[in-house]
Amino acid sequence: MKKILLVEDDEHMSRMYKKLFTFGGFQVIVAEDGISGFQKAKDVNPDLIILDVMMPHMNGLELLEKIKNDSGMQSIPIVMLTNLDIQKDIDYALEKGAILYIIKNDHEPRKVFEMVKNLV
Repeated sequence: MKKILLVEDDEHMSRMYKKLFTFGGFQVIVAEDGISGFQKAKDVNPDLIILDVMMPHMNGLELLEKIKNDSGMQSIPIVMLTNLDIQKDIDYALEKGAILYIIKNDHEPRKVFEMVKNLV
């Protein structure tokens, strides 16, 4: 079973996406902030990471950069899933190695699932 690490500080969103991906056949590990997300990424070696941008302690863009600079994790595909629709953040995330930048408000959760499942 493929493992997805979901790093999301909004409890409602993390619960919804965890349920959606679990029913879709994935094992989902949830972290509530960037610091715990980095540790869980090291511990579980997920097949894919889904990152929110706005989080406490370490935001998703900082976490993206930290993961991509870690030789043991830099090959893990990362999808940004956020409501921040700021072009410089989108460009930065893609430049730093995110494979996809999804705006939550632009897509129904089921569509997000379809977009992500094809990347694992």
